[in-house]
Amino acid sequence: MASGPQLGSAAPDFTLPGGVLSGGTFERADYRLSSARGRSVVLAFYPGDNTSVCTKQLCSYSSGMEAFEGLDADVWGISPQGVDSHEPFARAFDLRMPLLADEGREAARAYGVSAPGIGVRRSVFLIGPDGVLRWKHVALLGATFQSLTTLTDRLSGIKDA
Repeated sequence: MASGPQLGSAAPDFTLPGGVLSGGTFERADYRLSSARGRSVVLAFYPGDNTSVCTKQLCSYSSGMEAFEGLDADVWGISPQGVDSHEPFARAFDLRMPLLADEGREAARAYGVSAPGIGVRRSVFLIGPDGVLRWKHVALLGATFQSLTTLTDRLSGIKDA
């Protein structure tokens, strides 16, 4: 299995289609990692829309959006499902972060989290405002996820650095 980017190295850039709920409208757009420079980015790779652990994870992050905003951080959820799957998922749970479609798993491969059978390993990458990978966690089984507190603590360390 590919190990993906190393800490302290430039995060692999990508452009993926996605969408975000905004005032009741699901706004579709292309998301390019390099266009987020100047802010930290939390990349949350998850195996699938409407699955129990993924739903809990993304609801947790969505409920903490103010904490991420306070740290000048964006949160992007990435899974192999298409944008047409993401829209009803975002609406059903009022998810407030963009959900990106990595249908060909190019981003998952670039980050070393593409996995045969399950598609994508549950993982989180924290990218600093300079585009450098500062922290990562890749789950072996994916039954748990990194908490909002863990992520905001790590992000505040990036911001204070």
